[in-house]
Amino acid sequence: MPPSLSSRRDWPRLSRLSFKLFAIILVTNVLISGLVFVFVSRSLDEGFVNYLERSQSTRAETLANALGEQWTQRGSWQWLRDNPRAWQSLVRSQLWSSDRHPPTGIDRQLSDARGYVLLDELSNPVIGEPLLKPPPQDLDLDIPPPPEPHFVPIRSGDKLVGQLGYLPPERLMARMDQIFLERQQRNLTIIVGSLFLTSLLLAGGLAWWLGRRARFMTLATRRLTLGDYSVRLSERGRDELSSLSADFNQLAETLEANRRARQRWVADIAHELRTPLAVLRGEIEAMQDGVRPLSPDNLGSLQQEVDQLGHLVEDLRLLAQSDAGALDMHLVPVDLEESLVQRLEDSELRLESHGLTLRLDTVPVWVRADSQRLRQLWDNLLSNTIAYTDGPGTLRVTLRQRHDQAEVVWEDTPPGVPADELPRLTERLYRVEGSRNRRSGGSGLGLSIARALIEAQGGVLTPSASPLGGLRWTLAFPLDLPAKSSAEPCLPAGEPASSSGSHTNR
Repeated sequence: MPPSLSSRRDWPRLSRLSFKLFAIILVTNVLISGLVFVFVSRSLDEGFVNYLERSQSTRAETLANALGEQWTQRGSWQWLRDNPRAWQSLVRSQLWSSDRHPPTGIDRQLSDARGYVLLDELSNPVIGEPLLKPPPQDLDLDIPPPPEPHFVPIRSGDKLVGQLGYLPPERLMARMDQIFLERQQRNLTIIVGSLFLTSLLLAGGLAWWLGRRARFMTLATRRLTLGDYSVRLSERGRDELSSLSADFNQLAETLEANRRARQRWVADIAHELRTPLAVLRGEIEAMQDGVRPLSPDNLGSLQQEVDQLGHLVEDLRLLAQSDAGALDMHLVPVDLEESLVQRLEDSELRLESHGLTLRLDTVPVWVRADSQRLRQLWDNLLSNTIAYTDGPGTLRVTLRQRHDQAEVVWEDTPPGVPADELPRLTERLYRVEGSRNRRSGGSGLGLSIARALIEAQGGVLTPSASPLGGLRWTLAFPLDLPAKSSAEPCLPAGEPASSSGSHTNR
C-alpha cells in the first residue's frame, strides 16, 4: 500500500518542478497565441484591402448605374441639389439589402452616403463635396497625403453625364483600421485570458498530480531509509513514474528479502556454532566431573569438534572474502582435464566405499584458473555427491569444449531434487529438507563455496535434473585462448584443500 500522509506538512506542495512546468505551459501558450495573431493579422491586412477594393468597386458601379437611370428620367442633377435627403434615399435603396435592417460593421461603412461624391458632366460637385477635401495634416509629422477618391463614369445611353467618386481602401482604412484593431485586441485579450486560465488549470492540475506522486515517493523513500521495507508505491499507469514506482517496489522487496536472509543467516550460523560448542562443553564438564576419563580417545573427540568449528569459521571467512571481492586467486593456465581426473581418481576408493561407481569422459582443455581452488571445488562437489547419492549409484563426469568455454557436466543417480528447489541449492545454509538433522552432518556451505569459487575464476555453476535420476551440475569455464600445447604445470595433486568435503547443501 502507498504510504499515508500523516500530517499537514506531508501533503503535496507545489515544488520547483511544478512552477517550472506552469511557466513553460503558460509561456508556450502565450507565444503560440502571439504568433497566430501576427500571422493572421498580416493575412487579414492583405486580404482585407483586396476585399474592400472589390466591394467598393461593385457598390460604386451599382450606384453609378442607378444614377444614370435617374438622370435619363430627370434630365439633370438639380433634384439632388435641391433635396439632399433624396441622395441618402437613393444610396440606401441601392446599397442596403433591406430598408428595415441597415447593414452593420464594415458593410455599414461601405454603404454610407457620406463616403461618395457626385460630379456633373463638367466635374463640378453636385453632392458630397466634403469628400474632396483632404483631412487636416499635422505639419510637424512627415505623413504622406491621403490618396484621392476613385471615380466611376455615369452614362445615360452613350452620353457621359457625370462621375461618381468613392473613397479608396487606403482612405477608408483610416477609419476601419481602428475598428479592426480594436476588435483584434479584444479577441486577443480573450484568447490570452483563456489560454492563461487554461494554462493555470492545466499546470495546477499537473503540479498537484506530480507533487502528490513525488511526495508519496519521498515519504516512501524516507520510510525505506528508516528500515521499513514493507512500504510500497502504487504502480497504476504505464508512464515513467509508474516504472519508477515498480523499480522502487522491487528495491523494497529486495531489501526486505536481504534482511530476512541476513536474519536467517545469523540464526543459522548461531545454530551451527552452538552444536559443536555444546558438545565440547558437555565433554569437558564430564571430564572435569570425573564421568569421563582424560584419555587420548576423549581428547581426540574434542579435537574433532574443534576441527569442525575451524572448518566452519574458514568457510565463513571464504564466503566473506568472496562477497567483498577479495578472494585470493592466482589465475594461471591450467590443464582442466588433469586437475579433474587426478582428483577424481584419488577419490575413487572413497566413492566405492559409499557404493558409487565413477565414470569419466574427458578431453584436454586449458583454462585460466587457480589449481588449489579447483581442488577445493572438486572436493565440495564430491562431498555433496557422496552425502546425498544412494548406493549403489553412479557419478558420471564429462569434460567437453563448447565454443569458447570448457564445460564440465557433473551428474549422479537418485535421489534427485524438486525442480522448484534447484535455484536455491547454492544459497548459504539452504537445504532441501526442512529439518536441521542432516544425515551428512555438514554445515550447508559447500555448494555456496563452490559457486563462489567458480565465479571468482570467471565461470558459472548451474544446477539441473540429471538424466540418471539425480542432480546435474554444469560448470562452464572460459578457455585460456590460444590453447596451450605446453604451459605452466598444475600444482601437485597432493596439496591440501582449504575446505572440508563434509560441507554440503544437498
